[in-house]
Amino acid sequence: MFALSSGPPPAGVAVIRLSGTGVFDIVRRITGSRRLPPAREARLRTLYRPADHAPLDQALVLIFPGPNSFTGEDSAELHCHGSPATVSAVQAALSALGARPAEAGEFTRRAFESGRLDLTQVEALSDLIAAETDLQRDQALAQAGGRLRDLAESWRDQLVALMADIEAQLDFSDEGDVESAGTHAEALRAGPLAALAASMATALEGAAIAERIRHGLVIAVTGPPNAGKSSLINSLARRDVAIVTPHAGTTRDVIEVHLDLGGLPALLLDTAGLRETEDPIEAEGIARARARASTADLVLDLGPGGNVVNRIDESGDAPGFHSGRLHISARTGAGLPELEAWLADWASARIPSGEPPAVTTARQQHLIEAALEAVRSALLHRDPVLMAEDLRTAAHALGRLSGRIDPEVVLGAIFSRFCIGK
Repeated sequence: MFALSSGPPPAGVAVIRLSGTGVFDIVRRITGSRRLPPAREARLRTLYRPADHAPLDQALVLIFPGPNSFTGEDSAELHCHGSPATVSAVQAALSALGARPAEAGEFTRRAFESGRLDLTQVEALSDLIAAETDLQRDQALAQAGGRLRDLAESWRDQLVALMADIEAQLDFSDEGDVESAGTHAEALRAGPLAALAASMATALEGAAIAERIRHGLVIAVTGPPNAGKSSLINSLARRDVAIVTPHAGTTRDVIEVHLDLGGLPALLLDTAGLRETEDPIEAEGIARARARASTADLVLDLGPGGNVVNRIDESGDAPGFHSGRLHISARTGAGLPELEAWLADWASARIPSGEPPAVTTARQQHLIEAALEAVRSALLHRDPVLMAEDLRTAAHALGRLSGRIDPEVVLGAIFSRFCIGK
């Protein structure tokens, strides 16, 4: 399979990635050379059209033998010139040589299937590609580096060890050197199991912060028609994203704009002007505006008595904060630096600095909550059989977290740690 891995042409350079069985033979044929470049070393080669051996481009060619590649398979990259004609011709040549276009996300899927990535790292790669602020990038990089994977594997290793201990007590309690299963279960509740539950609970505390980092703090701009909401949105976004006219009811639906507030992500909402109307379309827009504003982290109200006073270029008011309200002119920009600085301070107070959270998606949160619930249930049991079943449930949830579930791992741990076999 192959795909354009860089941005769409035209561009200075286009990177076409290949992966799968027979990739190196395709590289030999498209370069007209039986000699491959040394692994992970770029070499300048001419690319040829298979049908008539006409030259297509001069490109840097790299090969990555599996399993030490991103996908775990034999892979290659062609760094050619990024014109539409060149990219199209090279892709056509690859198709003629038997390669097929990759499906969406197929390279990453093969990396997961080959064990090069787990599901938490796959999610992190998606977040890293979509990152618009420094904080989003830092969080995605930490996750892509295996932060949650390592933590979850540590939890699961502890669960496996605890299950192995309990099952050993159950199966071999008649041995003189093995304490009773009930006594051992009490010891587990008092020590390692309680510590494990506390560790999971601590990791979950950052989930809400991580979700805000991924999607941004939500700021709704509200007010009556012609209050200057769309003009303010355009000024903060530094581009025309909302239509501005003197006619009331121009904004009919909620417009979303992503902002970078000093490295912190925010989602700015331009809402329909709040007023009574007989127009069913405008009424629907107003209903949506009220619904979104009710769930926003912050509302900038440009209405009478609101927290933002616009159009000071018409009233003659001085820009800045007066009597708890911020006076601005979205048209001239007066007071906007004060507003942006205030928004950045407000955002930083809600997203604390420090190490990025470990749990970053709703899927991860759900599975760790399921694991924690099972561990807490195990803490309540006096019956070691029920305790072991709860621990098995917790381990299963953590296995789903990474996408790797191996029910035989408990059996392996028992025989590796205890010399009690037949």
